[in-house]
Amino acid sequence: MELSYMTQLTVPLYHVGLLLALSTSALLFGRLKLALLVNYLFVLYWGYIFNRELLVGSDLEGLDRFTMLYFGFGFLTIISAVIGFLARCN
Repeated sequence: MELSYMTQLTVPLYHVGLLLALSTSALLFGRLKLALLVNYLFVLYWGYIFNRELLVGSDLEGLDRFTMLYFGFGFLTIISAVIGFLARCN
């Protein structure tokens, strides 16, 4: 738990602007699920890909089972959302 209190993650301002633009445009067009998916993908990217070296170091040995489970669940969530978007019935 101390790691989450002591780690400072950096997020570039243009990433925040891009997230704001994508989320706002998705919400303006009434695509709530797409906006949620965009926010989820940005959080996944910022937390585990962009700042990976701060969390686990430069080697892959720092990845534990929880991290792999998190990525697996995230991947399944993304696949489920894409299938839901493509199989949308009107």
